[in-house]
Amino acid sequence: MKQFSILTLFLLSSIYALGQEYALIPYPSSIITKKEKDFILSKASVIYYSDKELKNNANYLQNVLKRATNFKLTTTTLKSKVHKGAIILSLEKFKNATKGSYSLEVSDGVIRISAADPSGVFYGIQTLLQLFPVEIYSDTWVKNIKWKIPAVQILDEPKFEWRGMHLDVARNFKSVAFVKKFIDNLARHKMNTFHWHLTEDQGWRIEIKKYPRLTQIGAYRDSTLIGHMRDKPHRFKVGRTGGYYTQEEIKEVVKYAQNRHVTIVPEIEMPGHAQAAIAAYPEYGNTGANPGVRSKWGISEDIFSPEEKTIEFLKDILNEVMELFPSQYIHIGGDEAKKTQWESSKRVKELLKERGLHDMHEMQSWFIKQISNHLAENNRKLIGWDEILEGGLANNATVMSWRGDKGGVTAAKKGRNAVMANSKFTYFSKYQSLDKENEPFAHGGFISLKKAYSFNPIPSVLSPKESKYIIGAQGQIWSEYIVEDNYVEYMMFPRACALAEVVWSKDKDYQKFLERLKIHLKRLNILGINYRVPDEFIK
Repeated sequence: MKQFSILTLFLLSSIYALGQEYALIPYPSSIITKKEKDFILSKASVIYYSDKELKNNANYLQNVLKRATNFKLTTTTLKSKVHKGAIILSLEKFKNATKGSYSLEVSDGVIRISAADPSGVFYGIQTLLQLFPVEIYSDTWVKNIKWKIPAVQILDEPKFEWRGMHLDVARNFKSVAFVKKFIDNLARHKMNTFHWHLTEDQGWRIEIKKYPRLTQIGAYRDSTLIGHMRDKPHRFKVGRTGGYYTQEEIKEVVKYAQNRHVTIVPEIEMPGHAQAAIAAYPEYGNTGANPGVRSKWGISEDIFSPEEKTIEFLKDILNEVMELFPSQYIHIGGDEAKKTQWESSKRVKELLKERGLHDMHEMQSWFIKQISNHLAENNRKLIGWDEILEGGLANNATVMSWRGDKGGVTAAKKGRNAVMANSKFTYFSKYQSLDKENEPFAHGGFISLKKAYSFNPIPSVLSPKESKYIIGAQGQIWSEYIVEDNYVEYMMFPRACALAEVVWSKDKDYQKFLERLKIHLKRLNILGINYRVPDEFIK
């Protein structure tokens, strides 16, 4: 198997020699080059900010610039007069401005980044950093470089409201440090949503103080499947593995993300993918037996019972989740819930009759609606995988469409919001090459960089009015076979760069994207981010 690491310096040098002036990813709406001198950053430069809401942005920029330039730039509130070499961050009232839109102007030796909200200023900063020599991303002082950028005017705005990436830490746990790095990678690409998949059959990763056994028992398994589920007979690596995040660690990560204008949407799976929780509290399963935390992948038949007591248990959990995560949306999974235990349970059949329901799909819909109502009472919104449509969609629920576009289309035609996560384009746990023998072991399937870039989140069957209910898209990293941190990055990049352009840029051109990517990969290299070099660059 070939090494899945960054290419040798020799190959990189041949790639980057083909670069172009504005290697910006995602590409802005408009760029105009101005016939003026380049801006030169110096130790005398000052970062000004117009409002206290921009202080965090100013500090962020100061810290990034200091690492590579060794300039400890002053940050201060905006004054009436500024000198050349200044970087000005300002909030302004733009008419009909989309959240996240910004203006970046480099003129007369001054940089001005203006937006209607702090997130727009932050995205302007990300574009500004990409205008500098790529060494600006170095974590240590880079000497003998003139930190210059061209005089330009950039007007930019995001295409979609929801620009996300998902990370499954339930199958294989990831450290707080890696999660922060993951968030940094989203922020650099103007992605604003981190879908944090925290619970599964194979592990429960979030501390819930009212139910301590969720982490004492549910966060650890005694063995783990070796190889693929389809490989028979199954073999296991014996040994306790797992981990979880304390509530203090969760708060730390949430604050870290907020400072980078990334919203974390937590996922607490229900009613299926719940074996780890049931192992901790068997009374909320259907059999009363302890199934243990699942050691292999696939779909467990152990799901939460549809009893009122289970609903109260989950409400208690969500109350603590909502205290930790200020996000508008709470993800409840809702996918792949095998109904075998419900169908064989006399008690569940009694509940079906008592509630006037016709089948187990309607029973799951009843279950989800109880949770949706509880979230609504707390001014939150439920989002779930497209199976939540089965049996009837809960009020105010948003659909995350993964089994193709159908779920999103159904939701939009009902006048309901949808996030597109079509597995044919966005499941980055799939192989990046048809030559699987020379790729690290993966889930299966194939999504090339070109395929990821071709994704259109708005299905053609929707009318312009219906299309407005498609609020965005996101990529998925499922971790059954992705254990090492650098392997997560290898599977994520550069496909996440393609997705960033899908959800941000108004116009797309794959060949021009590839030209810009040649330079952008050098940034990833400097940042210590692992990636797969696209086939187009090595043929």
